[in-house]
Amino acid sequence: MTAHLPTHLPNRRTVVKAAALAATALALTPVEAHAADLTLRLPAPTGPYKVGATVLHLVDTARNDPWEPAIGVREVMVTVRHPARTVRGFPPAPQLTEGAAGLFALLAPAIRPGWLPRSGVDWAATVTHTHVGAPVLPGPWPVLLYSPGGGDARTMGTSLAEDLASHGWAVVTVDHPGDASEVDFPAERPGREKVRPTVFTGPPGPEQFRTMIDTRLADIRFVLDRLESLPGELGRALDLGRTGVYGHSAGGTTAAQALHDDRRIAAAVNLEGYLDQVEGELFPVARYGVDRPLLLLGTDGFRDARFDRSWSAMLAHPGGRTRRRQLDDASHWAFTDYAALVPQLHAAGLMSTAARTEMVGTIGPRASVRAVRCRVRAFFTRSVRPTGSPSAVRSRPVAAQ
Repeated sequence: MTAHLPTHLPNRRTVVKAAALAATALALTPVEAHAADLTLRLPAPTGPYKVGATVLHLVDTARNDPWEPAIGVREVMVTVRHPARTVRGFPPAPQLTEGAAGLFALLAPAIRPGWLPRSGVDWAATVTHTHVGAPVLPGPWPVLLYSPGGGDARTMGTSLAEDLASHGWAVVTVDHPGDASEVDFPAERPGREKVRPTVFTGPPGPEQFRTMIDTRLADIRFVLDRLESLPGELGRALDLGRTGVYGHSAGGTTAAQALHDDRRIAAAVNLEGYLDQVEGELFPVARYGVDRPLLLLGTDGFRDARFDRSWSAMLAHPGGRTRRRQLDDASHWAFTDYAALVPQLHAAGLMSTAARTEMVGTIGPRASVRAVRCRVRAFFTRSVRPTGSPSAVRSRPVAAQ
C-alpha cells in the first residue's frame, strides 16, 4: 500500500464499464436502485455557525488537461463552504450527487479492493450539514484550501471542511479531475462525460506521480487566482490575506509543497503525504524547508522507511516552523470521511474487522473525528486566525439541520 493510491486500482476497461453501468443505474427509480440499502451518516460540525456553500466549475483556458488532452482545457470543481447568514429554505446537500454516487458505488470496490462493499450501501443517501446556495455571512473569513488524497474526490473530505467552516473559515475543497475517483461536472463536454472517472489503472509510476503532483500544484495556484477575482458577496467575504492549505495523502504532499512555492499561503497541514517522489528525490519543501508553519500529522498505523525518511528530512531544518504530531491506534484514511463511515459499514456487517483496521485503525470514530478536527483547527487558529473573538470560535455543538 502507498500513501497516495491503493496497491490495486481498476483497469481502464473496468472504469469504462463502471461509467456505463452508473448511467444505467441512474435510469432506475430510487426504489429499484436503493431498496433496503444502508444509509451512512456524517458527524455534525461543532462550531457556532451554520454552513452554507457555493459550488464552482472553474475552467483554466491557459492549460490543457494532462490526463485527457482531448478536453482542451483544465477544469476543476470546487466547493466553497462558509458561515451562512441563514440556511432557511436551503436544505442540506447530499455528500455525493446521484451521478457521482452511481459511479462511486461501482468503482469503490475496485479502488479499495477487499475493503469497501460491492453492494448494500446507498451512497447517494448520505446527507451533509452543508446548505448549498445559503447566503454567506459577511466576513471577512480567512480561507483554507483542501486537496484530497490520490484516488479520492473532494467529497470524502466533507466532515472536516464543514467543521472548519462552522468555526469561522471559508473552506475551499478542490477536486483534481483525472486522478479523483469521480468528478461530477455541470454538463458533459467534448473529451469527457458529465461524471468523469479516474484515469489511473494501477499505482502511479514515477512519471505519473510527478504529473499528478505538478497538476495539483497548478490547480491550487489557479483556484487561488480565481478566488482573488471572485465577484459578489462571496468574493467580498473572503480574506485571502489569511490563507492556509491542508490535504490528505497526495493532497498533503500538495499542501506542503504549495506552502513552499506560493507566498500567498500562510500555513499548511500535511495529513500523511510523502514528501518525496516515487524514486526517492525529495520535494523542494523537504530539501530546503519553509519559513511558515507546517504541521505534519500522521498515524501509527501507516509507516515505512520512505515515509519516515522524507518527513525526517523536513523536520531536520532549523527554525522550528515544522511540527510533527501523531494519531494513535489509527491508519491512513482516518483523516477523511471514512473515519466516520467505515465503522458504520463494519457494524452493519458490510466490512470485515481487518478491512476496518487497515483503513482507519482500531480507534473509535468519535475519538478519531474529534482528534483530527481539534488538531487541525488548533493549528490554523494559531497560524490563520479565524474571524471573531477567541470565545466565538471555541467548539460548541450545533443542531444538525
